Amino acid sequence: MQFTRRKLKNGVTLLVEKRDLPVVSCSISMPFGGAFEVVSEKGIAHFIEHLLFTGTLTRSHEDISKEIEKKGGILNAFTAHEITSYYFKLPSVHLFAGLDIITDMLKNPAFKIEKFEKEKKVILEEIKMYHDSPARHIHDVLERNLYGDPFGLNIIGTPETVSSLSREFVVNYFTEHYDPGQFVVTAVGDVDVEKLVTYLEGRFAATPVHNVVQTLVLTAGRTVEERPGLDQAHFMLGMHAPALGTKDYYVLEVLDAYLAHGMSSRLFLTIREEKGLAYSVKSSLSAEKSYSYYSIYVGTRKDAVTQVEELIVQGFNDIVQMSEQDLQLAKEQLIGLHAVAREESSGVMNELVFAEFAGKAEDYYEREGKIRSVTLDEVKVLAQKLIRGTYSTAAIVPQ
Repeated sequence: MQFTRRKLKNGVTLLVEKRDLPVVSCSISMPFGGAFEVVSEKGIAHFIEHLLFTGTLTRSHEDISKEIEKKGGILNAFTAHEITSYYFKLPSVHLFAGLDIITDMLKNPAFKIEKFEKEKKVILEEIKMYHDSPARHIHDVLERNLYGDPFGLNIIGTPETVSSLSREFVVNYFTEHYDPGQFVVTAVGDVDVEKLVTYLEGRFAATPVHNVVQTLVLTAGRTVEERPGLDQAHFMLGMHAPALGTKDYYVLEVLDAYLAHGMSSRLFLTIREEKGLAYSVKSSLSAEKSYSYYSIYVGTRKDAVTQVEELIVQGFNDIVQMSEQDLQLAKEQLIGLHAVAREESSGVMNELVFAEFAGKAEDYYEREGKIRSVTLDEVKVLAQKLIRGTYSTAAIVPQ
């Protein structure tokens, strides 16, 4: 593995992990997402992501997908709170064909009115789809309980905000917020760095803009939603946590490996194997540069929700009993998972992107050392700090 960072003449940051396998995962990402939007605009970053796939001045939607897929590749994008990223995975001989597609999407979007209105309907259906899946929707509910508006509103927006967006406003918004000078191009695979530099410097010119993350209002809430037609209750407990890349972020990763990550974790063994209260017990750590929250999800019986919450709280309190052996096992689990995940080039690409926007991409390669440096006392102190602070809960239960 050989990592290269280059700051190009046009402001673009290039990150390359050179590999010998003849496959490449490549993305163009920018520091812009849901966290930059005011309430009335909520969902516009995600909407723009959709619109860029509907066609350019020279390519139709069908052309965009066909030119990637007929070469054996995949093309996709995601919108996070602080990042929007467009990416593909292809045989490395087709790297520049893939870049031609994404470059065209970013430089020459058509924003045709008929496509604009159609895509608005698509997103409204996407909102319904997520809402109608309680195991998915409960994550949005918990986030709403953890943050005030506008951050607490779903990245995808609401039916009201999406419906109100006009083509003229979105086109102007795109021009004002997408600055090639802030683009981060990340490639993992068999890549000629110098050829990539020449390509990127010849296609992008900086158009400085100033994107500002909206002020985050930290809150704590507890909600219960009753729905007809459900047989299972969905419960989540979450709390604000250390931001991505900070010292305590790695401490929390170790804590999570012991407490709730996987079938050998303490909460899985207690809630599912010992008590038989759930099939699914899962944890998640959502974090970028400006925010972070840690959460635990349990699918259980309606009459067991209170007991499950008590068991989770007790799990945090019982961290005082964690031993040095437990600590080492948690560390080896994280380091092993990291090594296994490195096999997938697209996963590494995305990890580098998030690390770059939170601090620097090189942190990704220093992760093992930072995990190994975590002490038992640090884990115990953080566990008590998290659970003794104000946490939020969300439940969607049978009516």
